[in-house]
Amino acid sequence: MLTVNAIAAPSATGALVRTKIERRDVGPRDVLIEIRYAGICHSDIHTVRGEWGEVPYPLTVGHEIVGQVTEVGAEVTKHAVGDRVGVGCMVNSCRECDNCKAGLENYCLKGNTGTYAAKDRDGTITQGGYSTHVVVDEDFVLRVPESIPVEAAAPLLCAGITLYSPLARWNAGPGKKVAIVGMGGLGHMGVKIAAAMGAEVTVLSQTLSKQEDGLRFGAQHYYATSDPATFEQLANSFDLIVNTVSAELDINAYLSLLRLDGTLVNVGAPPQPLPIQVFTLFGNRRSFAGSSIGGIAETQEMLDFCAERGIAPEIEVIDADAVNDAYERVLKSDVRYRFVIDVDSLR
Repeated sequence: MLTVNAIAAPSATGALVRTKIERRDVGPRDVLIEIRYAGICHSDIHTVRGEWGEVPYPLTVGHEIVGQVTEVGAEVTKHAVGDRVGVGCMVNSCRECDNCKAGLENYCLKGNTGTYAAKDRDGTITQGGYSTHVVVDEDFVLRVPESIPVEAAAPLLCAGITLYSPLARWNAGPGKKVAIVGMGGLGHMGVKIAAAMGAEVTVLSQTLSKQEDGLRFGAQHYYATSDPATFEQLANSFDLIVNTVSAELDINAYLSLLRLDGTLVNVGAPPQPLPIQVFTLFGNRRSFAGSSIGGIAETQEMLDFCAERGIAPEIEVIDADAVNDAYERVLKSDVRYRFVIDVDSLR
């Protein structure tokens, strides 16, 4: 097995520390990736702090991974040594259920294998991308187009696909009014992608502090949700609302902003339940839905879409030793808009 440098969480309350982890030997269908950059997702923080359930500590997180192929198994056909590739939120699935056969491995009926904190095919616990190398089945490795800056590509593997998937599924495009709730790591990608799809985009953020950025990213409108007049002014306005906020919100207030047959899709994942008033759904025949990343084919589609349209996340590159500070800044919304770890600082 390959022993590599990594950053791990020793417990729910302890600071992340440098460590070493083991990667499995490269099997016939495996790809060994030398990681260049790893994005920091709010999901990483929820996980290491035990907010989404039991965690197998020590744990290395990170599911926004970009690097270069350095070795391939004997049966690998999709990737070659030297390829620029990425890995997102999952590294395997059952391949047999209806959803997997439909190319929706993210909705595997037996549960896909997460990039970290999941039981891998060999019985070990998967460890994520805050490390120098990773071994992944070729079917779960994505091609990263050369036109996307390598340091900015990593967040597309989670933030990018998390927003692309519902925007594509609910037909964001010309003639559609789309609202993005939250202007963080997820939200700013939603604005860019929805605008590139041709939708009329509105940002709903707690304050107007990021208004200039939102308009620059492609939004036509920007409103502060801390102002009660916003909900009165925008009632019955949107075809689609995508909520990126991982905190408790008055979902009923946001549902009231949907026009006839409109849908509010949650991609943020707060640890507490969100109460829904069914009578709010009755009005305008509204729908409330959820969406979780995307399948491998759709993720590749998203990468190609972003490459063709010059879309990339706004990032702040940090060294490995700054991860704990970065976590605190994420919790304070003090990043515009995604931290990315320069993994060379781990070698």
